[in-house]
Order: sequence, then structure tokens, then C-alpha cells
Amino acid sequence: MDLISSLETALGQLAGFLWGPPLVALLVGGGLFFLIYSRFVPYRHLGESLRLLFAPSDGNDPGQLSHFQALCTALSGTLGMGNVSGVALAIAMGGPGAIFWMWVSALLGIATKFYTCTLAVMYRGQDSEGVWQGGPMYVIREGLGKRWVPLAYFFALAGLFGTLPIFQVNQLVQILRDTIAIPSGVTSAESHFSFDLIAGCVIAVIVLIVGLGKLPRLGRVSRVLVPSMVAGYILLTGFVIISHLSEVPAALALIVNDAFTGNAVAGGAVGTVIIMGIRRAAFSNEAGIGTEAMAHGAARTKVPVKEGLVAMLGPIIDTLIVCTCTALVILISGVWQTGDADGATLTATAFGELFPMGGEVILALLVSALSLSTVFTFWYYGSKCLGFFIGARYQHHYIWFYIVLVVIGAVSSLQVVVNLIDSMYALMAIPTMTSALLLAPKVNQAVQAYFKPK
Repeated sequence: MDLISSLETALGQLAGFLWGPPLVALLVGGGLFFLIYSRFVPYRHLGESLRLLFAPSDGNDPGQLSHFQALCTALSGTLGMGNVSGVALAIAMGGPGAIFWMWVSALLGIATKFYTCTLAVMYRGQDSEGVWQGGPMYVIREGLGKRWVPLAYFFALAGLFGTLPIFQVNQLVQILRDTIAIPSGVTSAESHFSFDLIAGCVIAVIVLIVGLGKLPRLGRVSRVLVPSMVAGYILLTGFVIISHLSEVPAALALIVNDAFTGNAVAGGAVGTVIIMGIRRAAFSNEAGIGTEAMAHGAARTKVPVKEGLVAMLGPIIDTLIVCTCTALVILISGVWQTGDADGATLTATAFGELFPMGGEVILALLVSALSLSTVFTFWYYGSKCLGFFIGARYQHHYIWFYIVLVVIGAVSSLQVVVNLIDSMYALMAIPTMTSALLLAPKVNQAVQAYFKPK
């Protein structure tokens, strides 16, 4: 136990150091720069984004996924525990005001995703097997040149650890244990290691089946799983919110007020509220982190701006809609002020309070599907990072290492898992944002050509 406590402390200090004002300034300031530098192109062309999302792609275009599949694959990597457990952690650690700063981050993240994902297609590179790939490591190598290649390897290394499945699996097992296994007597709150281990092994088998099918199977699974589960989650949260509609204005007022006072955190630390909101938003929608660019970089298109326009829908769906629904349920229920529950358990408890007729179980089933889709997608991201390091011909071996990590994640400490992933996300953001800022003029040139009157 001493070792685990020491590890929790060390990783907590590392995450706190990395997620300091400089990184927050890079993500928020970078997003603001992209928004102004583009003359608000992402906001002015949301209609075009929706049109492109459902437009048929040319089979002769380079890439492996349609626009819709690419967005669903990217969303499958962000929708899940970031929207359920991540929101709960933001409120528990930063107070309700953290949600406001998640909104701010998402609004700026729309522009950030437009730039990073446009660049992911614009600067696709060939891996060692001659297959065209996208992602920050290829953007850096192809767009910035050889002297920047160490930064590309830096991203790939951080991405290899940042896309580990341990957080998603940890919280998935926790919500299944707390909402189904313990109430039904399958396991107990005091002794649940055996249940966690077995659940981890079952999840590992499911991941292996999808992983052996590679990206095409992942795209097909995401295309079906993500829209249906998001719709189900919004229906569940929507029913709860509408049932308590009179309490929504007070919850929204609490979010806005606490964002500038920090009353809900120790000492009224507004800085803590802001950093926690930005930190959890990055985990939720990944704008500026770079992982989503790997999915959008596989889109079937010759026009990079098209994929950038589709990609920018991600923060709207992920943070502004889904995360807000989760936050309102937690705040209206009041459970965030009572008890010691955290993460997915806090969200499940909130649904249990407001939707007593099986709300926790329905939530567990919906979140299970969303979390599994994230685990599938993180396998793809991690294998691409490994392939960049050791060669694409060997990257398929990553699946065996990955399923072991799935089992480890099921039985790990939540704080160790959260702090490790937060630290890696911070490190991934540095090369992603740096390359996007340096190559922003190239995106603007492509935008002018795309929207030029025909």
C-alpha cells in the first residue's frame, strides 16, 4: 500500500506540474489564436460541416474512412468515461465552476480541431509499409521538416502511454461493480478484486476480437455503436433533466457563479477551478491533444479543409452537449455535496437519485458500450504510435500488450490511472499545438482556396 500511495503522490505532483499555467495558456491561448486568425471560419461554416458529414465520399480518394466514420471513430475515442467519470471528477475536484471552463475550452477547441485535423490530412505521411497515415507525428515530419523529427517521436512516445486503456477500463469495471455486481450480491464492496479481474479479462477478449479486425472493423463498429449509444445517453439524461426542469436554472447559475469565485473548492481558488475545467475538457474532447487527428487523418478525401470542418463538430457533441447533460444531472441531484463517491460512481449515484426506476443500470449499460468504443479506438491510436517508432510491420503485436493493460487497468487505483493519463495528455499537447501554430498559415491558404467563389 505504501508503494501505491507513493506512486499516487508522485504522479499527482507530475500532473499538477505539467497542467500549470503555461500549458493552459498554450491550449486556451492557442484556441483563441486559431479562432481569431481564421476570422471565425469554424463558427461561420457549421452548416457546411453538417453537409459534409453525410456527403458520400469518392472511393478513389486516398484514406480508409468516410467523413462520418472518421468522426465516429474520433468520437468513440472521446465519448465515454470522459463524459461520465471525467465530468464527475471535474466537479468533485474543481467544483461546479469547472464545467464553465470546460465550455470555454470546447468553444475554443472547435477552432483547434479545425486546424489540427485539417493539417492531419494535409500532411499525411507514409509509414514504413508505404501506407498513408495521419496524426501529429506525420504533420511534424512532413510539414516542419527533418530538424523537427525529434518532436514527432516525442509525441509518439507520449501518445503510446496517453492512449492506454487503463482509465476507461478502470471506470467501466467500477460502474459495473457498483451498479450491478454489488447490489445483486455477485461481489462485495469490501472484497471485489476477483470480480474486477474477471471483468477485465472479459473486456480484454472483446477488445482482441475487434482489434484483430484492424481499422476497417473499428470504423464499422464505431459507425453503429457511437450514434446509437450517444442517442440513448442523451435520451436518458434528457428525461432526467426535463423531469427536474425547474432546477436547471439554479444549476446553470451555480456553474457560472462558481467559475469566478471558486467557492466550492478549498480556499476559493479560482485558478484551481480554471485548470481543472481545462484539464477535464482536454480529456473529454481531446482538442489540441492530437489523438483525434490520427482518426481524422485516415479520412477518405483529397481536400484537407473538408475533414477539418467535419472534425470541429467533435467538441460540440462531446463537451457542449453530452458533458453538460452529465453535469446537470450531478448538480441537480446534489450527490456531489454528500458522500465520498467519485468518478463513474458519483454519476451513477446521481442517476439513481433522480431516476430510481433502474437509472443506474441503464446508465451502466450505455456507458459500457461507449467505454468499449473508446478502448477500441485507443488501441488504434497506440498501435500507430508504436508503428511510428519501430515500424508498421510490427505494430500489430501491440494488441497483445494492450489486452494485458486492459486487465491491469481493471484492478488499478483510480488516482494512479487519472494522474498518469493526465500527465501524458499534457505532454502530447505540446508537439500538437506547437506544430499547428507553426503551420496555421498553410491552413488559412487552403481555406481561402476552398471557399473561393467558383
